[in-house]
Amino acid sequence: MRRSAIGLMLTLVLGFFVTPLAVEAQQSKKVYRIGFLSAGSSLPTPNVEAFQQSLRDLGYVEGQNLAIEYRYAENHLERLPDLAAELVRLPVDLIVTSGTPATRAAKHATTTIPIVMAGIGADPVEAGLVASLARPEANVTGVAAIGTAGWEKRLELLREVVPRFVRLAVLWNPANPGNALCLSAVQSSAMALGVQLHALEVRDTNAFESAFAQIIQEPPDALLICWDGVTLHHASTIANFAVQSRLPTLAALREYAQAGALMSYGTSIPGQWRRAAYYVDKILKGTKPTDLPVELPMQFELVINLKTAQALGLTMPPTLLFQADEIIR
Repeated sequence: MRRSAIGLMLTLVLGFFVTPLAVEAQQSKKVYRIGFLSAGSSLPTPNVEAFQQSLRDLGYVEGQNLAIEYRYAENHLERLPDLAAELVRLPVDLIVTSGTPATRAAKHATTTIPIVMAGIGADPVEAGLVASLARPEANVTGVAAIGTAGWEKRLELLREVVPRFVRLAVLWNPANPGNALCLSAVQSSAMALGVQLHALEVRDTNAFESAFAQIIQEPPDALLICWDGVTLHHASTIANFAVQSRLPTLAALREYAQAGALMSYGTSIPGQWRRAAYYVDKILKGTKPTDLPVELPMQFELVINLKTAQALGLTMPPTLLFQADEIIR
């Protein structure tokens, strides 16, 4: 009897200590569900891969403690509101957005689910995504490229290559709110340098033929590209046309230069996505979006495509080559 009583007591005591450990173990196996909303294509990109790798580095593994619901508009911006609403209905613990249109759609779809933005080509305050950078004061925070800044610097870089350019064509997507801000910034910078500007709309794939025809009819001295999912998707097409038309082309992202544009000057988007994973981790662990200031890029990179320069018959100034962070040969 005494042995049975002692055994029962030991079982109860051990159960008292083991039960909380079992509960804690169950809680540690929580599977977080996040939404991923993009205006672009579902094809794998270095940006998404950088985001996924950073999440793994932080301990989040898809299929184990993380489930990601991917939604892509395939460059049809009108689909974004429905896709955002779909993520909200699932529901998800958090929504990650790629680009200004996707962030705007997610913000309209929910005021309670946290939203982490990345790949934003416009000032998020000017675009109406956050109240301020230091204190977002809503459910939206993340990383911004501030793509509207630095266009005067880009035009100065272009002028080093083409000293006497006076006519400039700009490809932009009016359906993208960030592109409207991009165009405004380019207009201000062009005016300051005494450069004439010709803005060409490219809302979708079908618009490029018309835009290219206008360029051929009224040849500019150079071409600028506003950063957008549509223009990025067709970066190689734009670059090939520019080379055939003898047009030096400049953009804000290295991806355009890698596709064949002459130069790019801007922040690293894969780097932004690595930082976005940090925001996701903080919020899933309990930090409120309002307590996470929007992060701005601290470094900008100049990429020069020397193969394109040679195809255009341009000699790149040694001083410019010296400044380059990457030279594509």
